[in-house]
Amino acid sequence: MCYDSTTQRIRIAASVVFFEHLPYFERPSKSESVFPGSDSLPSFSFDEPVDDPPLLPPDDVEPSPQSPTITASSGNSPGSTSSSTASSTPASTSPQPIDNHLQLRRSLRLTQGIPPPRYNDFVTHAVDALHIPNSYKQAQGNPVWEAAMDCETDAMHANNTWTVVDRPSPDTPTVGSRWVYTIKVNPDGTIERHRARIVALGYTQEQGVDYHETFAPVAKMSTVRALLAVAAQKDWPLLQLDVKNAFLHGDLDEVIYMERPPGYRVGTPGQVCLLHRSLYGLKQAPRAWFEKFQSKLVELGFNQSLNDPSLFTQTSSRGIVVLLLYVDDMIITGSDSVGIRRLKEGLQAAFSIKDLGELSYFLGLEVSRSAKGILLCQRKYIIDLLHDHNFENCNPVSTPMELNLKLSRESGELLKDGSQYRSIVGSLIYLAATRPDISYAVQLVSQFMSNPCVDHLAAVHRILRYLQGTKDVGILFSSSGITRLRAFSDSDYAGCVDTRRSTTGWCVQFGDSFVSWRCKKQDKVSKSSTEAEYRAMSDVTSELVWMRRLLADFGVSCPIPMELMVDNTSAIRIAANPVLHDRTKHIEIHVHYVRDMVRDGTVTLHYIHTEDQVADLFTKSFSSSRHWFLSSKLMLFSTHQFGGGC
Repeated sequence: MCYDSTTQRIRIAASVVFFEHLPYFERPSKSESVFPGSDSLPSFSFDEPVDDPPLLPPDDVEPSPQSPTITASSGNSPGSTSSSTASSTPASTSPQPIDNHLQLRRSLRLTQGIPPPRYNDFVTHAVDALHIPNSYKQAQGNPVWEAAMDCETDAMHANNTWTVVDRPSPDTPTVGSRWVYTIKVNPDGTIERHRARIVALGYTQEQGVDYHETFAPVAKMSTVRALLAVAAQKDWPLLQLDVKNAFLHGDLDEVIYMERPPGYRVGTPGQVCLLHRSLYGLKQAPRAWFEKFQSKLVELGFNQSLNDPSLFTQTSSRGIVVLLLYVDDMIITGSDSVGIRRLKEGLQAAFSIKDLGELSYFLGLEVSRSAKGILLCQRKYIIDLLHDHNFENCNPVSTPMELNLKLSRESGELLKDGSQYRSIVGSLIYLAATRPDISYAVQLVSQFMSNPCVDHLAAVHRILRYLQGTKDVGILFSSSGITRLRAFSDSDYAGCVDTRRSTTGWCVQFGDSFVSWRCKKQDKVSKSSTEAEYRAMSDVTSELVWMRRLLADFGVSCPIPMELMVDNTSAIRIAANPVLHDRTKHIEIHVHYVRDMVRDGTVTLHYIHTEDQVADLFTKSFSSSRHWFLSSKLMLFSTHQFGGGC
């Protein structure tokens, strides 16, 4: 028989009531029907006894007197005509009357509070694991963060970081302490571990009393890129080590008392912690850790580089071992496999070392390797940056800056809150470590950090839109190429609208790989385009000399003279001809450093046509075709072109 529309409405109402009275975690998914085994509308079968009564609409939803009763169905759709109708169906499928006084089915999970299987695990991973507490009170009672805090206190005890003692006197100065929580993630975004740190409130320390020197060197990005370029060309292995609780290894020369951390169960409330080792938050902690690490490497037979204090090398008849340190992360490479193994054993005996295997993720830099060389990109960093500022679904553009765009201090209305602008620009400055194609745009917008305007923010947003379409792009350090150094130098004369200062742009190439670049507004006004070019040449010449000495620490000898490619013939003539005194007397004496390098044969100057000047990308904005032509010259490749992801 056929069901009329009134019957269908009654059955729909019954299914809605059934769904609304289910607990959330018992509701069917969108792909499932409310009743298993049903088609487009639910059907009831009463030919077998059931434990629970059927689900019916509430009392205020009653069927019309003219409507037929609900009939048993065997899975047929309501609109179908079957041979089994109400008049010819067997007794087992005869229609049953509706009892409006029957109660709705109630779940034991809802009435008695019984959660589904693994419900607690779901809540822990979906809520607690992704929420980073801001204080001990928020983390207290959470098993994930409690375990992280127990791990931290165990490390403190094992390292003899402090001793709980009585307060020497009520007037004894102490530093406070607090817990800082973070989540370490892998390059693919998955959670690596939960980290809880005890941090001393070092802002209460007094110089000369609680600390003296605080400076600690870190590796330069140019050194990191040069190391990767040499490793790619010589096919050296790249290994990564991480020091657990690095700052806890530094020895303190000062007497410092610290308040007991919140939730610390050792000692009594009136006691304090006498620090024996450095701790996160202390002003002298980075220096104490570096001195400890440096003394250990010297003990193992390593020499500290004079060109970068964070670089250590060891040369033997078997080859060379190179170690580069950035706070507590280190890269190890070289041609001496035995020396590398001994180095790792020596470090593991002195510190708590975590061997991360082959280098793949370092300081937010994603490293991948193939027969072409080593690709360095920051894809995850870009994705996180776009997500944090709601640009993950923006429309991409082909260039980071509009053609011939000129920004000044008064470009539009001042922003009411410039914190977002400063946050984005700060992130872009670090991103330029692997993206020379955005260096000029980032240099320009970073000049307005103190008082950003609407037009400045629009320029920053365009950079983000450019990154949206080029998040997979990175810089390639080629495995081929000859061992040589050369540089490209250019300037944009009087490009700054406010100060009329020129912009310096240069890049240094080792073999086929670009290892160093810079885009910077000059500190003084140049009286001519030749002077502006000369200043840029002076800067890049200093970088060439430094890079040659740095490569010598890696055991790489670059022949001289080193080539400097310039597109200004007047600057080349001035460097080679000391007679033009009247035309050069306004140029400061330190700029003539280039002339000295040319005279002694360290640098040789070559003219290059402006169309082939790679450093042009660091001085001005271009059209899409010109921008990508220069970017390809700088060895920028997509991960798809490279043959794999970062």
